[in-house]
Amino acid sequence: MPQANLFSALRAAFPKQMEQIAVEAVGPDGRSLYYTWADLDRGSARMANLLQSLQLPEGSRIAVQVEKSVEAMMLYLATLRAGYVFLPLNTAYQGAEMEYFISDAEPAVVVCAPGNFGWVSKLAFNRGVGHVYTLGTDRTGTLLERAAHHGDAQEPVARRADDLAAILYTSGTTGRSKGAMLTHGNLLTNAATLKVYWGWQEGDVLIHALPIFHVHGLFVAIHGALINGSPMIWFSRFEPAAVIDRFKDATVFMGVPTLYVRMLADARLDREKAAHMRLFISGSAPMLIETFRAWRRRTGHAILERYGMSETIMLTSNPYAADPRFDNQDERRGGTVGFPLPGVGVRVQGDDGQPLGRGEIGNIQVQGPNVFKGYWRMPEKTAEEFTADGWFKTGDVGMQDERGYFSIVGRSKDLIISGGYNVYPAEVEGFINELPGVDESAVIGVPHPDFGEVGVAVIVPRAGAQIDGQAVIDTLRAQLAHFKVPKRCYVVDSLPRNTMGKVQKKLLRDQYAREFA
Repeated sequence: MPQANLFSALRAAFPKQMEQIAVEAVGPDGRSLYYTWADLDRGSARMANLLQSLQLPEGSRIAVQVEKSVEAMMLYLATLRAGYVFLPLNTAYQGAEMEYFISDAEPAVVVCAPGNFGWVSKLAFNRGVGHVYTLGTDRTGTLLERAAHHGDAQEPVARRADDLAAILYTSGTTGRSKGAMLTHGNLLTNAATLKVYWGWQEGDVLIHALPIFHVHGLFVAIHGALINGSPMIWFSRFEPAAVIDRFKDATVFMGVPTLYVRMLADARLDREKAAHMRLFISGSAPMLIETFRAWRRRTGHAILERYGMSETIMLTSNPYAADPRFDNQDERRGGTVGFPLPGVGVRVQGDDGQPLGRGEIGNIQVQGPNVFKGYWRMPEKTAEEFTADGWFKTGDVGMQDERGYFSIVGRSKDLIISGGYNVYPAEVEGFINELPGVDESAVIGVPHPDFGEVGVAVIVPRAGAQIDGQAVIDTLRAQLAHFKVPKRCYVVDSLPRNTMGKVQKKLLRDQYAREFA
């Protein structure tokens, strides 16, 4: 069969001079480690050979919860080239969450941070995982120790475009997380499209300051650089001043709105600092028009906003250059997410399933080679999320204006996007409602100047019970990823409801809208 392994396509774009620098990893102390293209190839080959030596079943999942490092990126590449399925997990996930992911995905291998080996390995071994390795940020851990005994050459396993490459868990609105199954074809077609649409060119250098456990940092950023043979300046954590200082050595930056807000707070940011840059991209959360305008005033650059999901990777984008499909539109418009990418269909439908015209707000549905294969072991849920004619229901509400630009105006499922991370209230409410003395709760998203949006919990106690809001928050911090924990918690006598008994969250959002103003 023809080779459709994503790694093969990425590897083919590596420069012929393999000893050139591929990644400059900037440490917390400001000192850098340098990795060549040969290092990426050999390192990922050793890890791939280690995985293949385990004689894992076809389609085995490799679950990874480690801090960001170049070696963690090599592990992702190794999983692709060995033909297995990569399962990235947010480093903030706690015990209850990890237990669910391991139970649901049934990975054959789990890789965790050395400091978490005790509790992660216990969870993993109790659920039948055969192999648990560690990987630290300082090039330590049992994964590297074992991989060092294997050869540094490896032929990528043949894969079809429809074969699974990764599973990304996306929180459910009415319960547990769902695993979005992405194929080699999904990922490759999206990367190839973005390479052209965003004008990737020879000499480009990417500043990579995003986490690598979600679509933006793992797929959009890494794939973008690798498929163009472009080096990366790699930050393990985002530090505004340090990133601004490296604009002079780079051409492309990708971030969430929060990162732009924090860089704007640095008085040194100006046109001279950003003069060498070609493109600033923002996504994963809506950007306030004030942020868009302030960035353009300070730097002379218009940020390119785009729209995507775990289930679809990128769907739409403001133009880098003129898009001939839309009357030569070349303006990047703040508050919009631009046009459908080439090969991607986007439509707006009413609640009755009928198409809506320009300027009308409705449900956004999409179609294209980037749309995922379905939810892991959830055939009924998968069927529910697709229309009869094969379009995926995103759950977002939006519109297309007269010029063809799309805007996302709301979310139909109460999703909170805090600092670029998705928070589903139903999941958080489930934990709160299990706490002693809690009768019911509602978690809502309210505006926040830094994170864009944060969660606020409103709790009704049982008769005679005394509940301390701060104690609830402290308890949740031990159970949930930090970005899911509400920033504030209020205790009330009752929740507002409509005549059908449904909690009116809009009234709560209005009531608490200025809590962080």
